[in-house]
Amino acid sequence: MKDEHIDSGDDSSTAVSPDNDRWWIVLNPSSGTGNHVEEVRSYAADRGHTVIETEAAGDAVELGKEAARENISRLAACGGDGTIHQVVDGYDRAGSLSDVTFGVLPAGTGNNFAQNLGVETIERAFELLETGERRRIDVGVADGELFTNSCIAGITAQTSSETSSELKERFGTLAYVLTGIRQAAEFDPLHVEIDTGATAPESTWQGEALCILIGNARRFVGNGGQANAEDGLFEVLIVEEMPTNDLLTEAAIQRWFGETTEHMLRFTSDHLEITNQQDTEVEFSLDGEIRSHQKLSLNIRPRELEIVVGPEYAPEPD
Repeated sequence: MKDEHIDSGDDSSTAVSPDNDRWWIVLNPSSGTGNHVEEVRSYAADRGHTVIETEAAGDAVELGKEAARENISRLAACGGDGTIHQVVDGYDRAGSLSDVTFGVLPAGTGNNFAQNLGVETIERAFELLETGERRRIDVGVADGELFTNSCIAGITAQTSSETSSELKERFGTLAYVLTGIRQAAEFDPLHVEIDTGATAPESTWQGEALCILIGNARRFVGNGGQANAEDGLFEVLIVEEMPTNDLLTEAAIQRWFGETTEHMLRFTSDHLEITNQQDTEVEFSLDGEIRSHQKLSLNIRPRELEIVVGPEYAPEPD
């Protein structure tokens, strides 16, 4: 039976239910360094939660679907941003996100989305499953596939797909920066048109871009890229083509686009149509999951997902 929650009117927060219902936890044992498995099993056993482990690529999506078919109302994902992405998308494909409260247990390399929620460790995550505040956040949809944190194209998406597991294990999130610097000199910019569907003249942008960053959650790339996950809008950042030397200088200064410069365009929108002007497909990273499209349609579903957050969570960008 679906949990009963207190209606908070226009507020996105919900009081925690006084009962202590058990959770389904989808555990990816291969995320990050893989040293989280026994810790998760132990905490879950102590609390009576059910742990289901993935065994192969795509399992997290199928387990999300299974949770929806089983009418699971409390579902958590343990892994990195990709695991979270797959579980949420799977649940949505087989059920309704309005029927579930979602939790995140950080076990990936960067744990971008978990950090946005104020969930820093696995131990803290288990505490928050029982006591944490619940908020309703937006989810993005890219040609029918949900994403919680970001949709990225260009050099940062290529960096995500080509950063080796060995490099990530050695350097953590710095591995993405190292890979990006190596690729910058050879990267062929995107030739795209971006249409928001609005009637204003500035509603369409066309040109060459090094990357396109579409954010839903507070920090959606490195230390930069700021979005409000509860306002029903994407935060869009376009980094235009520039000389390689300028790119490396700005990247070093801004640490992953933390400040706006003359080479960057920022705006918000609830809808985007991205079309590659060349007759080829572009790689898009949806929460770290790589997809290829020649044309991509993106929409936002406002405050669709109830999720457990820590006290450090703040929907407003810095």
